[in-house]
Amino acid sequence: MLKLNVVLFEPEIPQNTGNIARTCAAVGAKLHLIRPLGFSLEDKYLKRAGMDYWKKVDVFCYKNAASFFKAHAGDKCVFITKKAGKTYESIHVDDNPFLVFGKETAGVPEDILEKFRDRCFRIPMRRGIRSLNLATAVAVVIYDVLRKKGFPGLMPVGKTG
Repeated sequence: MLKLNVVLFEPEIPQNTGNIARTCAAVGAKLHLIRPLGFSLEDKYLKRAGMDYWKKVDVFCYKNAASFFKAHAGDKCVFITKKAGKTYESIHVDDNPFLVFGKETAGVPEDILEKFRDRCFRIPMRRGIRSLNLATAVAVVIYDVLRKKGFPGLMPVGKTG
């Protein structure tokens, strides 16, 4: 069974993280937050954006990148960055991918990207556009990974509840 993990490297904007938590709740993904965060986890904007979905998401926090990589040394991380040559549709997904997204203003640090250059992917955009909103980028990649696996565990018909 596919177990998605979304990793946010030092997220700065509470509304983005709240929206990403809501997406994680919708698809059953775990959310990993690498500190420092640009907000408190008690932030009203974070909670408002995530609405009442926070209790439906497994959230893990790490004091820094080193503690995250130590905890997940055997796990396969893929990095979404505008600095990659390959595009996200070429991500080969296993049963427990960790999708790593950088902070809004700077992305994933270059020294980390260099260590994992073969696992870096980008979302194509027109020239002159700096980046997508972080929550949008996460949704694009998550749903492509799920599409490749046939949307496991998600409702096959369009009903709510």
